[in-house]
Amino acid sequence: MKALIKSFPRQLEAAITMGKQAKFTPVKKEIRNVLVSGLGGSGTGGTFVQQWVAKKMPLPMAVNHDYFLPAYVNEHTLLIIVSYSGNTEETIHALQEGFQKKAKIVCITSGGKVKVIAEKEGLDCIILPGGMPPRACLGYTTIQQLFVLRAYQCISWNFTKALESVVKLLDKTQSTVQEEAQQIAEKLKDKLPVIYSNTAYEAVAIRFRQQINENSKKLCWHHVFPEMNHNELVGWRTPSEQLAVIMLKDEHDYYRIQARMKLTKEVFQQYTSTILEINTKGRTYLEKTIYLIHLCDWVSYYLAQLNGFDPTEVAVIDHLKVSLAQLDDGKMSSER
Repeated sequence: MKALIKSFPRQLEAAITMGKQAKFTPVKKEIRNVLVSGLGGSGTGGTFVQQWVAKKMPLPMAVNHDYFLPAYVNEHTLLIIVSYSGNTEETIHALQEGFQKKAKIVCITSGGKVKVIAEKEGLDCIILPGGMPPRACLGYTTIQQLFVLRAYQCISWNFTKALESVVKLLDKTQSTVQEEAQQIAEKLKDKLPVIYSNTAYEAVAIRFRQQINENSKKLCWHHVFPEMNHNELVGWRTPSEQLAVIMLKDEHDYYRIQARMKLTKEVFQQYTSTILEINTKGRTYLEKTIYLIHLCDWVSYYLAQLNGFDPTEVAVIDHLKVSLAQLDDGKMSSER
């Protein structure tokens, strides 16, 4: 895992090259909406892409983490199926339903059943390098989605130049990022992390939570401003030094959000002394989000080391998948 996190900038470079070489078949119907379907490390990328293109793409875009697709999916839907292993049962079911609904489907996978189905049905399919944990391939899965959106004229954004700037930023800050990540991890040892961010950085908060779950083997939760001020804030009533608040901040957060964070921090201070602030770096939104991804990935790795866990091992998930595979379900129902 350490080597995979360290090589993240190189993964971004490889993903750019791969995306430029990808070939796509023309659409038969006008695309009117976009849906990304995927789970876990494969599915998180869709949330990042959705936030990156929110102000650049005129079409509605959603992310699906389920066996079933929304009712609106039809022949005017661009359905992006993301399963790194190619064997995620929920995603395979969604793929089959998408085919029945006549959606325009593009698959992103390293192989497995998704690749087999794509080849059988003549679907566009981008094949990723295999043999890695899905959560360590976020660069591959997110960037390919951007190329898919551009290929079908959903966006006109020249994101390749922006990504090249991201790589330079990560290379430049690699040593300082690792140092900061170690310091953060030390403060989180034996704590229950609670992550907060502006809505614009919720994808980072989700990713960070998932990495703490999988790499660090710890429970964790997250929420976003301003929504948490309308509900979760009231739940802060019992002092506990087990809790560690992590606030993801950007100096360009909307000024009302900055005020909310400041006032809410004063509430947190009544209940825990561990309140950490992690600030973005970079000039653009893309740079800032990917910088935070890299920093938080390092935090989850060092936290695993401090707690004596192998950051790569996910035995309980593997056991669950094996047990589900043994169920004789015949054909999974296409109805909820």
